[in-house]
Amino acid sequence: MMADTKSGFSADERAAMAQRADELRTTKGLKGAAKLAKEFEACIEAIDALSGVDKEVATLLHRVVAEVAPQLQPKTWYGFPTYARDGKVVVFYQPASKFGTRYGNVGFQEDALLDDGDMWATSFAVVAVTPAVEKRLRELVERAAG
Repeated sequence: MMADTKSGFSADERAAMAQRADELRTTKGLKGAAKLAKEFEACIEAIDALSGVDKEVATLLHRVVAEVAPQLQPKTWYGFPTYARDGKVVVFYQPASKFGTRYGNVGFQEDALLDDGDMWATSFAVVAVTPAVEKRLRELVERAAG
């Protein structure tokens, strides 16, 4: 991922920022159920656009959130399938295909309730969907959602 010398951002990073601006534009002026429906639709579209392991992990995350943390609202964030509490991102999936990386990441933001002493993980590389991965993801999402 080479940085553009003029802006300091790679083409992929600039595209993600443009995608975020589009996300904000598409929900501008929407409130309540209309906004939630638009954000849910965007999340499903982001998952549907993926393939391979990325799609498997994003689909698993979506199912796990629906089952163990239904209070989190689906949306997108920089094009990532994302789940938020009161508009603040709790957990998201960053597909490997987004930036051409070796693996996708399930990431947790500041509002995730994962604090554990002086240091804790906030991102988890996922290369396959297995029963063990699903079990760990369920534990993390349930804890993060509160």
